[in-house]
Amino acid sequence: MVDAAFAPFAELLPPQTEEAVPFWEGLAAGELRLQYCKTSDTYQHPPESFCYFCGSTDLEWRVRDGGGEVYSFIVVHQPYHVAFRDRLPYVVATVQLDDGPRLLGAIFDIDPASVEIGMRVKPRIESVSEDGAAALFFQPA
Repeated sequence: MVDAAFAPFAELLPPQTEEAVPFWEGLAAGELRLQYCKTSDTYQHPPESFCYFCGSTDLEWRVRDGGGEVYSFIVVHQPYHVAFRDRLPYVVATVQLDDGPRLLGAIFDIDPASVEIGMRVKPRIESVSEDGAAALFFQPA
């Protein structure tokens, strides 16, 4: 079921590349899936046909809990899209996942003044359309 407050985000989802389909399918299933290189024992994002670290093509997808900490953030005060209009101000954070890669995501429903570098966060996956598409956000852990 789609929360009407998140439906406008559907049109902001990027086109799906062949490499990224498992990531988006994971979100639709309520899971955070990351690409894993069995050769270098590393996770990477965005997904690619080879490992960024060692060049190996021995990759697989693994479900992860997505915990991490705020590496950097900004507070947005402008409604650049209708999806954000009722959420101002909101935080956009670069999150350093415990598993290695950094992901970008909004943190809603929090006083932006309480967000700080190093703050623990976890994924917040929200369905954005009736066809099953979902988007990744973050929330305090």
